[in-house]
Amino acid sequence: MEIIKELEKTFKKGAVVDVQSGDTVKVHQKIKEGTKERVQIFQGLVIRTDRKGSHTSRITVRRIASGVGVEKSFLLHSPLVLKIEVTKRSKVRRNNLSYMRKLSGKSARLTGVDFDKQTVNDVRDLEAEKMEAEAKAAAAAEAEAKAAEKAAEEAELAKKQAAVEAAHEAAEKQA
Repeated sequence: MEIIKELEKTFKKGAVVDVQSGDTVKVHQKIKEGTKERVQIFQGLVIRTDRKGSHTSRITVRRIASGVGVEKSFLLHSPLVLKIEVTKRSKVRRNNLSYMRKLSGKSARLTGVDFDKQTVNDVRDLEAEKMEAEAKAAAAAEAEAKAAEKAAEEAELAKKQAAVEAAHEAAEKQA
């Protein structure tokens, strides 16, 4: 059992935004289309949160798009979910707001609650930042090594070109 928990820890993100039912969120999700990648933002109301402490923690976000209700579930620790930003927090007394599916218009409004947006959304994973900095340093060192190698090749080619030109000049003088 402990082996499973250790394995689950490797897939968990270091820090995740504390999302609750009733929050209006913007979820930044990485979408792959063929060889291209882009970031898609899905904004809506969190109607359900599942398994908060687990690496399989999930939120269900609902929004109305072109008059049709659309729901998406997001795994919080998924590498495809880049960022979750809480834009509004509402007062609710349940974890599952499935009754919101039946409501529309003014009846679907929730009472807002004051909260500190910056502290809720400012989630920093120090380990990930450290690894990212190391990766950038490694990439910079690799680029520097390639530039030095290219400069050495160019210097060698210039030396060969100078030798060839000198040989031609010597041949012209003898002729």
